[in-house]
Amino acid sequence: MFKRILVAIDGSRTSERAFSAALDLAVTHQAVVQPYYVVEAGPMYLDVPGYDPSSLHSSLMEQGASLAREAAAQMTARGVTGEVVTVEATASDDVASLIIQAAHAFDADLIIMGTHGRKGFQRLILGSVAERCLRQATLPVLLIPSAAGGAEEKATA
Repeated sequence: MFKRILVAIDGSRTSERAFSAALDLAVTHQAVVQPYYVVEAGPMYLDVPGYDPSSLHSSLMEQGASLAREAAAQMTARGVTGEVVTVEATASDDVASLIIQAAHAFDADLIIMGTHGRKGFQRLILGSVAERCLRQATLPVLLIPSAAGGAEEKATA
């Protein structure tokens, strides 16, 4: 059923669960997976003494490279084909729109992503990339909630 799956990755535990779900579906459906990491443009407070935005940018790029290596290794271990894509967002880019554009460019049948389950004020301030993807997408979106691994985490704690 699904032949091309785009999965948004960001290094969070929820994102790891989404990636795992993407691999499971890819194995079942013999699908190609494209893990997709967005380096978000952070605030550039150039007038603040001691703040160097290049160190934040470098750290995010390193995280993306590390995630790409880990994802590629997991894909190889599971026999899943595909290529990890890392993109840099500008300050005016909407991450949800970038994910949807990437899914269309990849000709994806499905987008998979984690949702952190923020509520109230946090959700109002931080927004939800997953929710915006769900609202804007013209293809199926599978959301893996942050609570999905709750039982197993409690058992190991």
